[in-house]
Amino acid sequence: MTVVPADLESYLTANEDRIRRELFELLAIPSVSARSEHDADTRRAAEWVAGSLRAAGLVATVHETKGHPLVIGEYRGAPAGAPTVLVYGHYDVQPVEPLDLWTSPPFVPTIRDGRIYARGSVDDKGQLFLHVKALEAYLAVRGSLPVNVVVLAEGEEEVGSDHLAPFIEAHRDLLRCDAVVISDSAMFAPGLPSILSSLRGMAYFQIDVQGPAQDLHSGSYGGAVVNPAMALARILATMHDADDRIAIPGFYDAVREWPAHVREQMRGLPFEEDGFRAETGAPALGGEKGYSVLEQLWTRPTCEVNGLLSGYTGEGAKTVLPAKAMAKVSCRLVPDQEPDEIERLMRAHVQRVTPPGVRATVTALHGGRPWRAELEGPLFDAARRALAAAFGREPVITGEGGSIPVVGDFERVLGAPVLLMGFGLPGENAHAPDEWMSVENFTKGMRAVALLWEELGRSDGR
Repeated sequence: MTVVPADLESYLTANEDRIRRELFELLAIPSVSARSEHDADTRRAAEWVAGSLRAAGLVATVHETKGHPLVIGEYRGAPAGAPTVLVYGHYDVQPVEPLDLWTSPPFVPTIRDGRIYARGSVDDKGQLFLHVKALEAYLAVRGSLPVNVVVLAEGEEEVGSDHLAPFIEAHRDLLRCDAVVISDSAMFAPGLPSILSSLRGMAYFQIDVQGPAQDLHSGSYGGAVVNPAMALARILATMHDADDRIAIPGFYDAVREWPAHVREQMRGLPFEEDGFRAETGAPALGGEKGYSVLEQLWTRPTCEVNGLLSGYTGEGAKTVLPAKAMAKVSCRLVPDQEPDEIERLMRAHVQRVTPPGVRATVTALHGGRPWRAELEGPLFDAARRALAAAFGREPVITGEGGSIPVVGDFERVLGAPVLLMGFGLPGENAHAPDEWMSVENFTKGMRAVALLWEELGRSDGR
């Protein structure tokens, strides 16, 4: 079994305090990309990351966009024929409100009970920084890397990465690579290293139902005029059958089934449905019949109502027949569903089931493709060995119910496989007060990444 080489282990151990101080410097910068009052802080974080990359031994540049800047770090000194690996992360963070729910100030990094508390500690400054320090350690003790590395750190991930895809398109020669590595996700459980194999996509809609020209007195008109709120409720009720299967015709036509052995592995993961239910506070779980909770979350598409608005909702009574009703509806997609096709199916279904007496319109608000890795080849084999050496056990394969749109952009534009190797943990409060990252995962993550370079550089590929 692969082990962490003594020289890398000695360097990381000897420099542990300094590395943590530097991490705290980065975490102390309030690089909130969503707030214009933090624009200078966001730029300061970009410059700080560029400086850290230079100190590690890379050539680093800051690239301007129409929004926040991008940072590119490059190491091109690997032997001829060596692969090039692109590392992606982001240095921007979410807003911190509500402040009164933080135990310690969000930009004053604090360690409590083996956890680093600060905004951005796990999403994604801590995970990005452990890559930088792994590069530093390898170059310090070996003098060179066995692979070429390009680090891309953006400052707009938390606001949608509007300028990232155009940058990748315009700079595909600079970013050309044989593999992409991203650490912006979580392990399945403490001590259980994980490789993320799939992400669901998204098709998000607004459904508007219009009835009379204005609100009407429900006594004078109710019973004779079709109520848009009731009409919308009927429309939404047609979207699932009695087994919670999506009833929109054609919705499942493109769904690529998962291999039986992968589904079996998911069922073998240490997951307790009762604990999951208790975490949600729901009286019972539901979902599509015939699938476990993890399969429902990772491998099956959804159609969910995210919001409803109609009529009078204030204090007391107002007997009104509303003129209109609106619902926000999101569909999480799995390979090989396409957002545009789901939009077409949604429009056709809503038109077909809308009752006479009202008009219904569907507006597409957002879309993103799903992603699934095949998990075969040198990149994933190297990741398995590196994670097993750093954490002392073989990694598990997991899925993710959410979306990371940049994964699809990298595969589409650069034509390279993507490895999602995250070091967060469930319950880490990303995007919420008291965000934290495990100290153990940060230290072991550095070792896993340093080993990844070693494994990828092995000429025999075993």
